[in-house]
Amino acid sequence: MVIKVIGTGCDKCDRLYENVTQAVEETGVEAEVEKVEDLMEIVKLGVMTSPALMIDGKMISAGRVMKKDEVKTYIQSTGK
Repeated sequence: MVIKVIGTGCDKCDRLYENVTQAVEETGVEAEVEKVEDLMEIVKLGVMTSPALMIDGKMISAGRVMKKDEVKTYIQSTGK
């Protein structure tokens, strides 16, 4: 599983990254968590609002900080 936290490095982006890493740790799934801060890469991914969360190439959330439990629920529902 590849999880991308996308944003320009703002406080909200940092909080989302922290929530995602904690959720991955608590669920025990094998996942590569990337923080995408490069503006050109963000544009290539089609992100218009940050922070954004992408899992395995699918946009999960944009424009808000997902809570750790929300991320855990989504990760667990993927069945990986």
